[in-house]
Amino acid sequence: MLVSPLFDAGLAGVFGLLLGSFFNVVIHRLPLMLERQWAAECAELQGKEAEPGPVLTLNKPRSRCPKCGHLIRWYENVPVFSYLALRGKCSACAAPIGLRYPAVELATGALFFYCAWRWGITPPAAAWAGFGSAVLVLALIDWDTTLLPDDITLPLVWAGLIAAALRWSDVTLPQALWGAVAGYVSLWLVYKGFKLLTGKEGMGYGDFKLFAALGAWFGWQALVPIILMASVIGAIVGIAMKLSTGLREGGYVPFGPFLAGAGLTAMVFGPAAILETIGL
Repeated sequence: MLVSPLFDAGLAGVFGLLLGSFFNVVIHRLPLMLERQWAAECAELQGKEAEPGPVLTLNKPRSRCPKCGHLIRWYENVPVFSYLALRGKCSACAAPIGLRYPAVELATGALFFYCAWRWGITPPAAAWAGFGSAVLVLALIDWDTTLLPDDITLPLVWAGLIAAALRWSDVTLPQALWGAVAGYVSLWLVYKGFKLLTGKEGMGYGDFKLFAALGAWFGWQALVPIILMASVIGAIVGIAMKLSTGLREGGYVPFGPFLAGAGLTAMVFGPAAILETIGL
């Protein structure tokens, strides 16, 4: 009886590994593509022509070693296995390859395995695998650049509403709709209040949109547990980084990764379990 579910979950996990390799590209290139787009828009507003540069998309140019420029061959790009075979080094110059690459591949594979194991090969499984993939990519982009791109956050909001309408999630469409509204407005009010009191911006608009997406996927009732978990873990990590002098320039820690982590926790264990985890 377990052969078929395990086989299906295994296939989904392999597919997740392959997608994880692509997500590494998205995490690295999407912020660079957005910066180029913004530079071009600024130049256009000033009546200037944007400086031409090499083509940069999610599929061009081919992946290469950032140190020596060695083009990555297909057999050097097999998720996880190539990293192990190369012993974490470039085959041409022996420059170290970041551990994040196989970690993202493994995380995506585990995510797809879990979704297929829990929901089977069904539309809800695909929906939740897509949700988990999006928040994983957003978390890492935000950690690297403090950006939460609209290209991912806004579709994630709509996907949550569509999943609710099609009954692929555990909330009704009204709960998802009001969850999206409450998620955005609540953090916007916090942002405005903090700015009025301190004159500083405590978070970005991307955080509002990500929280709105979480509200769309889990409903308005889940917002309090999610924000509590994100805030508690974020505070702990921020204090630890400050004590270890690990804070980046400006002394800030992006909030998006902690929202994303709370969202993944809610997907696996349910929003109610979050309150138990943080002792409330």
